[in-house]
Amino acid sequence: MLPLALHAHETSLGVLEFREVRAGAFVGRWTMEPSIGAARVDLRAPAHCFLRLPELNCGEKGLVGPITIGNLGANMSAALIKIIPIAGEERSYTLTTANPTVTVLGQGAPTLQSWIELGVTYVNYGIDHILLGADHLLFVLGLIWIVGGGWRLVKTITAFTVGHSASLAATAFGLIGVPERPLNACIALSIVFVGVEIVKKQRGETSLTERYPWAVAGAFGLVHGIGFASALAALGIERRLLPAALAFFNVGVEIGQLAFVLLALALIWAHRRLGALLPERAAFVPAYAVGSVAMFWFIGRLLRVLAIG
Repeated sequence: MLPLALHAHETSLGVLEFREVRAGAFVGRWTMEPSIGAARVDLRAPAHCFLRLPELNCGEKGLVGPITIGNLGANMSAALIKIIPIAGEERSYTLTTANPTVTVLGQGAPTLQSWIELGVTYVNYGIDHILLGADHLLFVLGLIWIVGGGWRLVKTITAFTVGHSASLAATAFGLIGVPERPLNACIALSIVFVGVEIVKKQRGETSLTERYPWAVAGAFGLVHGIGFASALAALGIERRLLPAALAFFNVGVEIGQLAFVLLALALIWAHRRLGALLPERAAFVPAYAVGSVAMFWFIGRLLRVLAIG
């Protein structure tokens, strides 16, 4: 209960921009410096290039080939490298702890190897995003809690998937846009709603989610999908690669979501096999815990919307 100092991690995403000043010669600068400091980043350019920031010189061959950051980890989980040529479209490449090397493409059509690397990068990024997104997982857990197993759960999770996939695509292509702060507050509020629905079910009342789980899951899936898109947009993906990156990212999100659902169902099965029962007075504790955490998030995010916190 005593007040203690509050500490927070600095940003773990570094953004490095290479701007071409003449054919094959670039000036590099960190537009978002990683928490470990730019000087400590183990950055390696293609073998034919000379790199000593801010100078990067690749000669007549140009900036093509593998770029690696060797010390991605606890202090910097990902890095975005932007390449701005004199002529042509800006290109962006994402390095993660799971995929610390990317191959810079030329201005021509992407090769099979580049597609594979793009797929590995964004599938891994999608998995990381959903498994590290406590608010998204808590919402899915609430749905499992209310619906249970069987085909009702399959249809509910499918509706949630369809909802967030549709809004993710629409937002990524610029068809819709929602400010990030109000959106995050709405995501937290969706978990509060599910928490209330769980309590209603425990009291024996008929809840909206219990009657129409697919409709609730699909509607809130639209909100959560815009949240996924905000994470994807922050990477600054090259426009011509956006459809593929979007598809791979969504596959990663689905893999992570499916893994979480299977884990939750396994724990429910184990609980039933053991025959463990909570005391009657404690039966409501988990549901109120979900709602309380979500309400804490909502209030904090609402204060940010109102520019109070």
